[in-house]
Amino acid sequence: MKGGVDVRAVVGAEADVDADVEAGVSTGEGVGARLVLVLGGTSDARVLAARLDGVPGVRVVSSLAGRTSAPVLPVGETRVGGFGGVAGLARWLRERRVAAVVDATHPFAARISANAVAACDEVGVPLVRLQRPGWSAVAGDDWHWVDSAHAAARLLPDLAERVFLTTGRLETAPYAAADALWFLLRSVEPPTDLLPRQCEVLLSRGPFTVADEIALMRDRRIDAVVTKDSGGALTAAKLTAARHLGLPVVLLRRPPITAAIRVEDADAAARWVLTSAG
Repeated sequence: MKGGVDVRAVVGAEADVDADVEAGVSTGEGVGARLVLVLGGTSDARVLAARLDGVPGVRVVSSLAGRTSAPVLPVGETRVGGFGGVAGLARWLRERRVAAVVDATHPFAARISANAVAACDEVGVPLVRLQRPGWSAVAGDDWHWVDSAHAAARLLPDLAERVFLTTGRLETAPYAAADALWFLLRSVEPPTDLLPRQCEVLLSRGPFTVADEIALMRDRRIDAVVTKDSGGALTAAKLTAARHLGLPVVLLRRPPITAAIRVEDADAAARWVLTSAG
């Protein structure tokens, strides 16, 4: 492969993953290269890793949170698992003399983004936030913006009886008290939180086509969609389908970005890395 080792096994113990990554240096691969940590798990992070793979003088390690059992892996070196909060991430950066960090996590991964800002400030490592733009409504959309899942749950009884819930598996409890509503919950992994009394769980990984989403919504007689403002084209088909069917969409707003430097696509992040990871 082009530079570095390819750690492909999803390992539960962080120390084991780090040992594999460091083994690449001991064999001479990546010696003298600037080490760039990409906090990933998104399609943008994978595109960035591919852009930087094989660039002379740059060694990329992509870090995944490990919340899914079969993640889509980027090219190049990969570590899986948490760092242990701000202190653990700062120690990781310091011990490996990381030259730069790209936070390319999901727009709603607020905790790791905040930890990245604090750890990079502590160690003095340059940080950029790679976050694609959010979605914008077009003619025919019936969008209702809310700041939290609790606010969405309070709003839904005024909009619908059968709800397509696409906010993931981790934040279902706010909807558990909505006994009058029926939910279709779609997620990649089985939910771990409380579920509504009337709920069908559909385990499926996208991307989905507009035709797929229309067929699903018609089949389940959906009359409202709840989703997060993730942005990007890969998960936008449900919004187009809802517009086509004339359905309201409840959208959760993103948490604020706290990083000082921000870019909106992988190409801009790659340019930043090549000029900032000195």
